[in-house]
Amino acid sequence: MIPASPVIIEVAVPLPMEKTFHYLVPDTLTQQAQPGKRVFVPFGGRKLTGYVLALAQSADTSKLKEIISVLDDDPLWTDSELEFFRWVASYYLHPLGEVLKTALPAGINLQTGKGSDGTISGGQKIRFEAVYLAGDGAAPMRALGAKAVEVLELIRSEGEVPAALLRKRFGACAPQLKRLTGLGLLKKQEREIFRDPFREETVERDTPRQLNLHQQTALETLLTCLDKREFAPYLLHGVTGSGKTEVYLQAIDRALHRGMNALVLVPEISLTPQLVHRFRARFDDGIAILHSGLSDGERYDEWRRIRRGLARIVIGARSAIFAPLENIGIIVVDEEHEASFKQADGLRYNARDLSLVRGRMEQALVVLGSATPLITSLYAVEQGRLGLLSLPERVRGIPMPTVETVAMQGIKSTISPRLHRALEETLASKGQVIIFLNRRGYATFLVCAECSQPLTCPNCTVTLTYHRSRGQSVCHYCDYTVPAPGTCPSCGCPELKELGAGTERVEHDLRELLPQARIVRMDSDTTSGRGSHARLLNHMADGSADILIGTQMITKGHDFPGVTLVGVVNGEASLHMPDFRSAERTFQLLSQVFGRAGRGDTPGRVLLQALDPSHYAIQCAINHDSTDFYRQELEFRREAGYPPFAYLAVLALSGTSEQTVEQRANTTANLLMQIKHELALRVELLGPAPSPLYRLRGRFRRRILLKSASRADLRRLIAVWLSRREPGTTVREFIDIDPVDMM
Repeated sequence: MIPASPVIIEVAVPLPMEKTFHYLVPDTLTQQAQPGKRVFVPFGGRKLTGYVLALAQSADTSKLKEIISVLDDDPLWTDSELEFFRWVASYYLHPLGEVLKTALPAGINLQTGKGSDGTISGGQKIRFEAVYLAGDGAAPMRALGAKAVEVLELIRSEGEVPAALLRKRFGACAPQLKRLTGLGLLKKQEREIFRDPFREETVERDTPRQLNLHQQTALETLLTCLDKREFAPYLLHGVTGSGKTEVYLQAIDRALHRGMNALVLVPEISLTPQLVHRFRARFDDGIAILHSGLSDGERYDEWRRIRRGLARIVIGARSAIFAPLENIGIIVVDEEHEASFKQADGLRYNARDLSLVRGRMEQALVVLGSATPLITSLYAVEQGRLGLLSLPERVRGIPMPTVETVAMQGIKSTISPRLHRALEETLASKGQVIIFLNRRGYATFLVCAECSQPLTCPNCTVTLTYHRSRGQSVCHYCDYTVPAPGTCPSCGCPELKELGAGTERVEHDLRELLPQARIVRMDSDTTSGRGSHARLLNHMADGSADILIGTQMITKGHDFPGVTLVGVVNGEASLHMPDFRSAERTFQLLSQVFGRAGRGDTPGRVLLQALDPSHYAIQCAINHDSTDFYRQELEFRREAGYPPFAYLAVLALSGTSEQTVEQRANTTANLLMQIKHELALRVELLGPAPSPLYRLRGRFRRRILLKSASRADLRRLIAVWLSRREPGTTVREFIDIDPVDMM
């Protein structure tokens, strides 16, 4: 009898290793070890979670280790999802095991051996709840106590009642439940339950709204694509307040009726509550959310609901691009221009870009929506790679707000007299106000009155931001804090002056200027608690706040009809960032915040405080002229050789020794240059140079920018360098493909 061939599987492990590994499968596990499942494997001197990719073959099985166990009853991913993850790993030059780990909810992976009870430890717990149902048994009612009778009557009237609800209503009732069950009057069932992120929210149902001509035209195009069930990428370019969300909702409704599912990506969790509210008001159950504001348990349960097909619509931040959603008919990327779709560490993926990749693999409709699209998106439209749908007018014919500039030369206060008057007029007419300043804290920094040295972070090359309410100066990068105001560390002078202004300072000044105003502030300091985003936004929505002060998290996606005035403090601040996209981001930021004004029946007004508003990015935002901005910015990109006319990658290096980092950077640059000449690759190398934030969290940072008009040449250079670089260095290195953050 010929012995059966051993079963071998290809496994990826969540470690920074490029290759995958082969393992033997014991006979007892051959039916269970399927692609898409997790397995517990020996690896070196430890045991960890691995991910089964496929069945494999090996010429020599003598050195292969056996897997310890299979951790899942059903696959976590389909074959098409595994194909998508392989694409991600290949494109971003990132280990496949770490890609798969990123795609799973936190807490699901095992890193340890068996616990004291013999079970494998680690991972999220699945929750169960007892449910009581009316039974078939009979018993003399007089044999029951009064409390047991009440419990029984409630369950008979409701049909079934969770144990938690019984405890809430009757207090401790375990003895009564035990007796009723024993008599056959009740039946007890254990059911799996999911933690519900919406448990405290109620919504009123709404119906589809009447569309204007432009909305209807855009929708009809999308519906035609859905009916064809083929990959179709579109840019939905609509001015602020033009009704993009309603177009999304009605297109998704068609997808659901056609038996397809929908994936909706938003750039920040601050946008999620309002969007989820609109979706829940329009659609029945079957909505899942995925973002960092959920607890690990909630995220795990939402992920399981999606995997089991219990959710038809998934809404989330960038990580939702990895949601285990099958049969996707439409992917919506709202505010597609936002930089926060790009992951800043680990797997540095861009969810906006991956939406197009996944849409192509799923043969789905992809809608990229924005009032201020990326220059690269508009260029893709021009080149025919994206279709264009335009919403050039606000719904109901509401006009765009008028924008006035306030010259701040010679004005030392954060709120100019002109803006102060406008605030008083708006509050007197019962209007609401948004004040935007993209800097949190009280003062930008403190400076010594004697030696003029600013108070800086010892771990990062940045000044500390003064937070008056906390009595601290804080580094916004590493969270280093010192008591404030404090003394000068350079000369010991006890007098430190406040320079610059943040949102806390604006709030303080407005409370002095307008003591009767109800003011809320929305920035990273006030939104750290669970549900804080929704709570602050609700104050504006229900009219219990007059003024909302905030950073860029208030500039997009929010629809407050009562806001008739927007004030912008230090409007040109973002122009001074050392990044070729600074003009684009300034135009986007200002256009978005301007668009918060005048969405109701009263016309909107914007006051922009700036020292020099003459830059074309600011002028185009003032005039609501995206066409002219695109023309001027595209010409700058063409001359400078930046996207969309080139592909970029950053090779970043960091370490605790400045000299070691510099030496490694020079060695790396020399090797890259050698490879470039050997292979005659058309790639421009800029650097190595210190990063704009040269020291961050105690690590010195250098970078090499790679630019090329040929994506193939750029990727070949990086691939050959990865194969030739010297391992075993104390300097950390990472590759960022298509970088967004140039700091």
